[in-house]
Amino acid sequence: MAVTAASAPRGPMTLRDWGQLLLLGAIWGGSFFFARIAVAELQPLVLVLFRVAIAAIALQLYLGLRGPSFRAALPHAGLFFLLAFTNNVVPFSLIFAGQTQLGAGVASVLNATTPFWTLLLANALTSDEKLSWNKLAGIGLGVAGTAVMIGPGLLAGLGGPVWAKFALIGASLSYGIALMVARRFKGGPSPVVATGQLTASTIIMIPIVLFAHGPAGLFSASAPVWAAVLALALLSTAFAYILYFNLVASAGATNASLVTLIVPASAMLLGFLFLGERLESFEIGGVVLIGLGLLTIDGRVFGRR
Repeated sequence: MAVTAASAPRGPMTLRDWGQLLLLGAIWGGSFFFARIAVAELQPLVLVLFRVAIAAIALQLYLGLRGPSFRAALPHAGLFFLLAFTNNVVPFSLIFAGQTQLGAGVASVLNATTPFWTLLLANALTSDEKLSWNKLAGIGLGVAGTAVMIGPGLLAGLGGPVWAKFALIGASLSYGIALMVARRFKGGPSPVVATGQLTASTIIMIPIVLFAHGPAGLFSASAPVWAAVLALALLSTAFAYILYFNLVASAGATNASLVTLIVPASAMLLGFLFLGERLESFEIGGVVLIGLGLLTIDGRVFGRR
């Protein structure tokens, strides 16, 4: 499996890239629904362990039956552990810590800053994903759209300690660093990269969960909760990370990070379509701003300067 970094400047995303980005945003937007069911009976760290472990087992079985061989990933074990640490362990822990003190609205907006940090890191560390005004303006519109979409819920949750807000920003920064690591796997099959990351995450999470909670009661959840865990692991993790790493390879780290702008809008629209939730005017306005931001980043509609 090749471990390289791209050097040729990237053009606009293709329609296939946009399709994968929107599908990934829809899948990760739906993950909030499954997580809401699961955390009613499972501790957050326990849920993280089951999420990554079940996804890793499923992908290992998939590779065993369909290929390619996972042996190609073994020489890069250290890089996979770095990817697992920056893409799962650190951001999940910081998000859980921050959300004990902050409302979901503030957390969503701070998480939506991931493309901004990714753009800065990519500009400093890569030769093919340099800073451009259309990307910076588009990301700004997307973050503003997320804030508008949350509306009064954001204003109600602006309080809370400074450390909690820095924890959420730290999680976004960690995601940006993970995307720089993921770039190193360009040319490697996306299922192998996803399997390597989730396997490494499982190995890291097992001692953390055993130390924090012990083995007692880990498997005592009800059937509906296990159904939610399976959906979260198989759809929102195993399949989603194959899409994610394929998108990083084809569209670049900055473009892949745009999924954090789509996820809140996707979660809201899925709630409207399947849970009967009401759409407010400010939510529609926020979605429009996010869409305008994505069009600005793409650059083709307005013409590049």
